[in-house]
Amino acid sequence: MGIMDHVIDYCDKFTTTKSKKHKPMQTVDIKVKMCCDGCERRVKSSVSGLKGVKSVEVNRKQSRVTVKGQVEPKKILEGVLETGKKAEFWPYVPYNLVSYPYAAQAYDKKAPSGYVKNVPQAFASSDASEEQYTSLFSDENPNACSIM
Repeated sequence: MGIMDHVIDYCDKFTTTKSKKHKPMQTVDIKVKMCCDGCERRVKSSVSGLKGVKSVEVNRKQSRVTVKGQVEPKKILEGVLETGKKAEFWPYVPYNLVSYPYAAQAYDKKAPSGYVKNVPQAFASSDASEEQYTSLFSDENPNACSIM
C-alpha cells in the first residue's frame, strides 16, 4: 500500500455519510366500501397525502384502492381507516390464477367478477403430480418434452 491508499482510507472515514435506505416500490391493494363520489374523494385525499405515495387509483365499482409508491402497506391501511371507512387488504386473486376456484371458502358472491378469495384450498398443493404430468407435454412449458 502506498501513501495515496492511506490518504484515501483516511478521507473515506470522515466523508462517508450514512445513506438512507429507500423502501422498494410497491403496489398495495385495499378493499374499501365506498358509496358515493364524496367517499371516493375522502379516501383518495387521505391516502395521497401520505409520505412516499406516487399514485392512487380508486375503483368504486370493485371497492378497490390501488396505491403505488415507496410506502408500508400497514400505513396505507391505517390512513384509509382514519376516514371512518371499513377497509381491509385486498382479499381476492384473479380467477385464472387459481387451480380450484369453486373450492370451499374460495368462491365469494361479493367478489368482483373475475376474482375469487385468496384461500389455500383454492391452490394446488406443491406435490400435486397430476399438474406435473399435464404440464410435461404442454406447449406453454419452455422445458416441455419436444419429441413430436
